[in-house]
Amino acid sequence: MALIVVFLVLRLRGALGSRDGFDGKDKNDEGFNHDPSKHDQDSENDNVIAMPGTRIGAPADDPYAHQNEPKQDDDLQFEGALGEGVAAIREADPTFHAKDFLEGANYAFEMILNAYAEGNTKTLKPLLSSDVYGGFAGAIEDREARGQTLQETLVGIGETELVEAYMDARDAHVTVKFVSEQISALLDSEGSVIEGDPTKVINATDYWTFARSTKSRNPNWTLVGTGSLS
Repeated sequence: MALIVVFLVLRLRGALGSRDGFDGKDKNDEGFNHDPSKHDQDSENDNVIAMPGTRIGAPADDPYAHQNEPKQDDDLQFEGALGEGVAAIREADPTFHAKDFLEGANYAFEMILNAYAEGNTKTLKPLLSSDVYGGFAGAIEDREARGQTLQETLVGIGETELVEAYMDARDAHVTVKFVSEQISALLDSEGSVIEGDPTKVINATDYWTFARSTKSRNPNWTLVGTGSLS
């Protein structure tokens, strides 16, 4: 089978994080949130990506207490090590639902790719762990110093799959596989193509790992690692 062409190598060169990039932040973390209703309601958190659910037993005045009770369990089912990992996360946080998580992850994928291509570090910062953000910001700074422009279009996401889930002490980690169609090209200061093709749609398969503390009242998840097939 032909190797999948991966443009994250182009787009995120020098910016890829790793799972040990999780910085262990607690209630002050930003990231993507469990509650999609917060997308348009929180002007102070425009960069927070919402996902349904929340922590159980939060105080009445808790700003993160979007829902007080978990919804009925109509969630996706998993087997083997993945199923055990999801069950461990659900035990630590009964409001975790993989189906809703994947919906939010799709939105996070698009937002982060667009923000990186635009060089929008303000949008990126609350969505990434400190280590991953440092890599992204460094790559953006290098690109701008060279006068380069990244043209990026996410044509569509064909598949989003939860492929790994586990607890590390109090921190939940979830890895998602994204299969998407993209157009990507890096241009120099004169508009000439350095890499990629601004007229060609390619397939890309990416693996992103998100994490959050299940002991935090803040339901936000952050991107702590990225990888891709090449």
